[in-house]
Amino acid sequence: MKSPKILLLSLSITAALAACQKPAEPAATAAKPTQAAVELPPLAAFNVADLDTSKNACVNLADFVNSKWLAANPVPSDKTSWGSFEMLDERSVAASKGIAEAAAANTGATGIEKLVGDLYASGMDTAKVEAAGIAPMQPMLDRIAALKTPADIGQYLRDEFAAGRGEVFAFGAEADFKKSSQKIGYAFQGGLSLPEKAYYLEDGPDGKYKAIREAFVQHVSKQLQNAGVAAADAGTQAKDVLAFETRLAKASLSPIELRNPENQYHYVTIADADKASPNFKWSEFFKANGVQADGFSLSQPKFFAEFDKMLVDVPLAQWQAYLRINAIDGMAPYLADKFNDERFDFYSRTLRGQKDQKPRWKRVMDTVENTAGEALGQLYVKQYFPAESKAAMETLVGNLSQALKARIEGLEWMSPETKAKAMDKWASFTPKIGYPDKWRSWEGLATSRDGYVQNVLAAAKFNHAYEMAKIGKPVDRSEWGMSPQTVNAYYNPLMNEIVFPAAILQPPFFDLKADPALNYGGIGAVIGHEMLHGYDDQGSQFDATGNFNNWWTKADRDGFESRTAKLVKQFDDYVAIDGLHVKGQLTLGENIADLGGLNVAWDAYQKALADAGKSGDNKIDGYTENQRFFMNWATVWRRAFTPDELKVRLNTDPHAPANFRAIGAPSNMPAFATAFGCKAGDPMVRAEDQRVVIW
Repeated sequence: MKSPKILLLSLSITAALAACQKPAEPAATAAKPTQAAVELPPLAAFNVADLDTSKNACVNLADFVNSKWLAANPVPSDKTSWGSFEMLDERSVAASKGIAEAAAANTGATGIEKLVGDLYASGMDTAKVEAAGIAPMQPMLDRIAALKTPADIGQYLRDEFAAGRGEVFAFGAEADFKKSSQKIGYAFQGGLSLPEKAYYLEDGPDGKYKAIREAFVQHVSKQLQNAGVAAADAGTQAKDVLAFETRLAKASLSPIELRNPENQYHYVTIADADKASPNFKWSEFFKANGVQADGFSLSQPKFFAEFDKMLVDVPLAQWQAYLRINAIDGMAPYLADKFNDERFDFYSRTLRGQKDQKPRWKRVMDTVENTAGEALGQLYVKQYFPAESKAAMETLVGNLSQALKARIEGLEWMSPETKAKAMDKWASFTPKIGYPDKWRSWEGLATSRDGYVQNVLAAAKFNHAYEMAKIGKPVDRSEWGMSPQTVNAYYNPLMNEIVFPAAILQPPFFDLKADPALNYGGIGAVIGHEMLHGYDDQGSQFDATGNFNNWWTKADRDGFESRTAKLVKQFDDYVAIDGLHVKGQLTLGENIADLGGLNVAWDAYQKALADAGKSGDNKIDGYTENQRFFMNWATVWRRAFTPDELKVRLNTDPHAPANFRAIGAPSNMPAFATAFGCKAGDPMVRAEDQRVVIW
């Protein structure tokens, strides 16, 4: 019920970016529900009227393209960020709402329409939710109160995972790093309520982390009191929760450490795991989750060794406090308002600076997305994804692929031996576009209009069982990691695939009616970005088959790392807010993909111009086509954050703040300087000894 953690390079699922394969038409069983016309929010398309002509693109491209728009469009009170991505997300959510409302209105619906309708209708029945209070989850609290021994705690945890919830750590199915054609189980560190370990162990800038810890204790106390715990006892339990999580934090790896694939994979046999964990038998865990397997990845051994010790040396009352608040906060979005409001007050308002909650319908749509996103997507693509977009994207992907091939072949710093392996990887890329070839089945998931919590619990258990059933079986390469209505894209190194959901294929990323400069600077650069994730500091450690395998000569790897070190320094030097710098090592993968992707998109765009007998100097609305290429790149990264949200992201997000992404790659490209007539010494023209050239 907490947002599930995506493992493995965040599973290299990135916030924005890649490409195609002709999918089958949506299944005929996905009946289109009857619905009235939906008025969608505006698009985020590039418009020269938004440019701030008092600013100089050679000083700061992001300011020139975006500062005027951002000044006129502050972050809404119910959000912590606002820009191109959020505008498209608003359209996607509004379109999805129309589908969900139509499904909810059809009381005779069956199949996926009934599933979507039941989830939405039960979530919007606020009277029934309020009347139920905490009763729908009272059995969980009663069981926690009845725990008496470490064995009881272990059994509770096993049962919680089997129910699709789970505490302390994360567990899921993913391809084996060493045999990517097979799925295995992955146990991954977790259990922290605050963004990452530093929030528990450091005071932070100006004492910020210390203040957040104090606010967290107050939140836990208030939430426990909402559940009927006496104030004095709630205060004691809240301190116990912080102490418990602090111990987990000390055994946890940092976000930067977790970017190393070697810290994400540690295969053990079940028998050896049992020997290493005398207080928590993994054989019993697998049995409780209906899984038969010989082994799995115990991904962070130090963390799990500490967890095993905590089962016996942490007082029972402290375990109960921790499990109790996890149960309540995990279910809070689906309970009466006082629980949801308290959760929002700490996690969104205090921690991230969000002033107001989203309206209820949007929160319920989040639930539909998180529990049955692909079912909703099956209905979404029938109404909102034109075949013309798919065809145009296929052409763009092909052009970008050829441009990447030429770049790899032309690398001067890479030996022929390594280059051959890089080309093997290029040749094996699998592009996907729009929506899955094959829709997953929802048969066996029973929902109704009788209770919101009951529906959410049923979906959680169903989805967990669906994931567990994959362990020990061949990877299904038709599966997607995002729903079609998600405004995002990703690269998965374990399948060497690049994936574009339907919803991102709109302006400013992609527009069938736009000039090529905008499309290549938008979705073209995004396609290139996702392709280049296969060659970033993480993806480059996986071979053409998706296995974690070194395909580099030592000299080439050293050369690669000397080049990426310059990119780390470039982003380390950017100051985001209140003297806080971007973390170049944390954001390295995204920055490599941005730099390589924009260069590949530029090459493909120049070839398209040459094929059309054009130079790129033709002007549209007063600017050359070459300038429009870079201006739309900056428009894609038009985004502002609340100060608190930005500070959290600097510690946890593998993506640099958007304004630095807008300028980081172009400042390393002579083509940008030429397009805008920039000169040596201008801030957007990096000196020759500082200029980063990788792919």
